[in-house]
Order: sequence, then C-alpha cells, then structure tokens
Amino acid sequence: MKLIIAAVLAAVFLFISAIHAEEKDMQKLDVNLGFAQVPDENTCEGKNISPMMEVRGLNATSMAVIVVDPDAPSGVFTHWVIWNVPPMEIIPEEIPGSATVTKPISAVQGKNSFGKIGYLGPCPPPGNPHRYFFSVYGLDKMLDLQPGASRQDLEKAMEGHILQKGEAIATYGR
Repeated sequence: MKLIIAAVLAAVFLFISAIHAEEKDMQKLDVNLGFAQVPDENTCEGKNISPMMEVRGLNATSMAVIVVDPDAPSGVFTHWVIWNVPPMEIIPEEIPGSATVTKPISAVQGKNSFGKIGYLGPCPPPGNPHRYFFSVYGLDKMLDLQPGASRQDLEKAMEGHILQKGEAIATYGR
C-alpha cells in the first residue's frame, strides 16, 4: 500500500512539475489595445465593433483571442472567441460577426456569452467599472474546431498547443 501511495505522489509531482515547466517556458506576447478604458464604439453604447489589437513578439503558426469580463454578476462572461487567425502584428478592428471570416482577415469565431457568434462588447450593468481581459494566444497549429464553438471548447482545443500568451486589460463602466 505504501508503494502505491508513493507511486501516486510521484506521478502527481511529475505532472505538476511538467505544467510549471510548460508555463515557465511559454514566451510572452506584448498585446496593446491603444486604450485603458474601452471606447464607446467598442461597446453596446456605440457601434459594438471589435477593437484593433497590436500583437508584438509572435512566433507561432496561428493565433486565438479570448475576451472575458471576470466581474460580471453571473461570473466570467465571454465577449469574444476567435481562432485560426494567421500570424500578424495588427488584428484589425471591426471583424464581422460571422462564424467563418474571410475579410479583413481569415479566422473562425465562436459563440460569446450572449449566445451570438463574434464580438459583442462590454455592456455591464450600471455601477462600478468592469475589467475586460483581451488574451491572445500563439499556437503551434491551426485548430480543427468547428465554427460556433464555446470558449471552453476553444480552451480545450488549445491544450498542448499554446506557445505564447499575452493579454491587455481595459475597463468599462456605465
């Protein structure tokens, strides 16, 4: 019995060490939105268009972007999931809200927490400003994930394929 417990503890230690080593070896991306407070045009108060994002230091086959509001009353609220974005330094603004995008870039999009495909910006209830995390992932391949997938589906598909990660945080309140 002691031998089994020792083997299980050793396996857990090795697994935790591997995860830590992977996080430590992951290269950081520099993500710049050009603002600290989300402009109205990128929210439900304006045009509700996706913002331009500058990504520096990318050395990957593809990118994925996840935008969440961890301060939402219902818990983490997903505003955007997009993947199979080709390597580029500037992700342009106003990505159309279709599942498969061909212009201005090629990409695939999933469902946000509104139940819609594509980007839908901040629209918090009145009160304190919320934080919005714009996370960009550099991946070692294009993902085989169906259009319309959820954030959780995307996160699972990215497991073992993340080479780089960076994020920018902006706030918005009404």
